[in-house]
Amino acid sequence: MSDYTWFEGIPFPAFWFSKEILENSCKKFVVKEDDLIILTYPKSGTNWLIEIVCLIQTKGDPKWIQSMPIWDRSPWIETGSGYDKLTKMEGPRLMTSHLPMHLFSKSLFSSKAKNKLDYQAVEHHTEILGALRKNVKYHTRTFRNYMFAYGSWFEHIRGWLSMREWDNFLVLYYEDMKKDTMGSIKKICDFLGKKLEPDELNLVLKYSSFQVVKENNMSNYSLMEKELILTGFTFMRKGTTNDWKNHFTVAQAEAFDKVFQEKMAGFPPGMFPWE
Repeated sequence: MSDYTWFEGIPFPAFWFSKEILENSCKKFVVKEDDLIILTYPKSGTNWLIEIVCLIQTKGDPKWIQSMPIWDRSPWIETGSGYDKLTKMEGPRLMTSHLPMHLFSKSLFSSKAKNKLDYQAVEHHTEILGALRKNVKYHTRTFRNYMFAYGSWFEHIRGWLSMREWDNFLVLYYEDMKKDTMGSIKKICDFLGKKLEPDELNLVLKYSSFQVVKENNMSNYSLMEKELILTGFTFMRKGTTNDWKNHFTVAQAEAFDKVFQEKMAGFPPGMFPWE
C-alpha cells in the first residue's frame, strides 16, 4: 500500500490526503452547532445521500445540484481543498466525511455540541456484504485483515453506531433507502426539521434517482482531474443491493458471515437489515 498516507495506523489514498490535513481535521477543526455532517464508510451510497440532503435543502429545486460540483456543496473535511473551504465557509455548513469516529474532530463530542439538538449529523452506511465482499476478489490479503482505505469497516460502524441514541444523530441503511426511498426522504426531512409539500418531495425523489445522479456532471465526478482517479475506479457503480453475490464464492460468504458475527457482537439482534 505504497500509494497511501498512513495516519494513526490507517491508510488514506496519498493523492487526496496529507498527514497535516488529517491532523488538523482531527485536532483543530471546530464543529459548529448548525453544521450538518454526512458520515459514511467508502462506497456506501455517499453521493446519493448528499444529493438527497441538497435537494431537501432546496425543496426539490435542482438548480443547486446542477450548477455546483458535489464536493463544493458538501466539502470533505479530511481533504486539503475541503478543509480549506469549510474553515472559510459561513454557516450553516454541509460537509461529508469517511473518517472513523476516533479520528473525527473532538469538538463534535464536546458537551456544548452534543447538548444542542440543532446540531445534526447524518450517518449512512451500506450493507457490508456489498461494500466489502466485492473487494475480496481483488484484495484477498487485505480482506483477511479487514483493512481498506479509511480503515476497518467494523471499527468505523461500531464507533459511529455508539452514537445511535443521540437525538442529533440519524442512522440510515442503504437497503432501507432502496426499498422505500420516499419513506427515507421523509425520515431525513423530519430529522432536519424540514417540511416539504408532496410535489416538493416528488422532486427530491426524481432528481436524486440513481440514473439522474449518474448523468449529472456536477455529481458523477466526471469533472474531476483524471490523474486524481485510480485506474479502473468508478464512482457511480450500479446503485443496487446484493451485488456481492456476483463476486463471492459460497465458502467466502460463509467465512465472512462468521467474522461479521464475531466483530459485530453486542448489537441487538436484527440491528442490520441484511441479517
